[in-house]
Amino acid sequence: MKSIPSLACYLTEAATRWPHAPALRTQEQQWTYREWLAEVAALAEIIAPSPCPLIVSGSSLDLARYAFACSSRNRPFQPVDRNELPVPASPLPPHVALVITTSGSEGDPRGVMLSDANLDAAAAASNRHLPLLPGDLWLDCLPLHHIGGLSILWRCTRAGAAVLLHDGFDAQALAVSLAQHRVTHLSLVPAMLALLLDAEIRPPVSLRHVLVGGAALAPSLFDRAIDAGWPLNPSYGMSETAAQVATHTAADGPWHAGLVGRPLGANELTLAADGRIRIRGPQIMAGYVGGGGVAADGWLTTGDLGKIDAKGRLTVTGRADDMLISGGCNVPPLMVESCLAGCPGIRDVAVTGVPDPVWGDLVVALVVGNAPPESIDDWCRTRLPGAARPRRIVHLASLPRNATGKLEREALRRLAREAKS
Repeated sequence: MKSIPSLACYLTEAATRWPHAPALRTQEQQWTYREWLAEVAALAEIIAPSPCPLIVSGSSLDLARYAFACSSRNRPFQPVDRNELPVPASPLPPHVALVITTSGSEGDPRGVMLSDANLDAAAAASNRHLPLLPGDLWLDCLPLHHIGGLSILWRCTRAGAAVLLHDGFDAQALAVSLAQHRVTHLSLVPAMLALLLDAEIRPPVSLRHVLVGGAALAPSLFDRAIDAGWPLNPSYGMSETAAQVATHTAADGPWHAGLVGRPLGANELTLAADGRIRIRGPQIMAGYVGGGGVAADGWLTTGDLGKIDAKGRLTVTGRADDMLISGGCNVPPLMVESCLAGCPGIRDVAVTGVPDPVWGDLVVALVVGNAPPESIDDWCRTRLPGAARPRRIVHLASLPRNATGKLEREALRRLAREAKS
């Protein structure tokens, strides 16, 4: 039986084929593949073999080091947010290479178990879809305790490309890196993209792909970025799929709200009877720590709603548990948010609902910006069905988002309840 390559295997091969090529850079340091292999090997010496995951918090560089070192010792790795309390480690099945915690934006976080096979399939599919070649450079400013940031290590090491690692997102620091280095790939969440545009930061000519995921991308933000020259690739994925499982490219045709293209690699997409997105394929997790998650036939039923067109392209339309019922009509918050994002004077927006004896769910818009309620209402009257129009506008200094840019839906509901009618 052919063995499945691990992150450590990728590194050993890269250090053999491209020993003097850049492997990893930070804003202060850099390592060739040969140097990075030596550094990882020294760290691996102090890691004891165990079926329990090694739970590590720290800087992005710390997490990168331990990801490789744990792989070389065949020990599961579990990166956690340095601001969170430690979690107890339990023995895991022998094929588990990584435990990654879900964002928790829709409920309690869960530990997702991923195997080397899952991670290899995800890296291979991504590298084919958004071609990543030896000598390319991927700027990684996403948190490495989430799959979106950590998966970049697998992609780049597999391809012989380099990672330019930032310890979190800072628009000006990112601008400096884009000016100083030949960055070819970049991963962002929409909130980060908006900050770059607000700062009037321009993309370098070397930049070929900007992977945008983690939260819904508003059409107005997409248009602003495209007009400014940013080569966007809206994507869809989650911890349970080892990051991106569908990503829009020019081959998918003109983009519209929620469009994330066809499934990557050998993954399959379909819809459940209630419209929930279902996924099956080599990227699907081994399961959750503690059990559950994947059906016996291999299908993962997500909490996301979507549509699949005749060409197999997926459009994500919202979350099933976010759906509002206003005046007897289903109202997806994402539809209302996409409309409001284009309203002059609105910089950021989220939509939720509060119980109401007349409407059922009273639609509430939480807005960042200086657009007055009257202009927001005028904007919505000609663009939204009556039941979907916000009946309450709440202005905030900022919206509650987690480290990956996802809206904290429970916090939104609390803010809407607390706001004066």
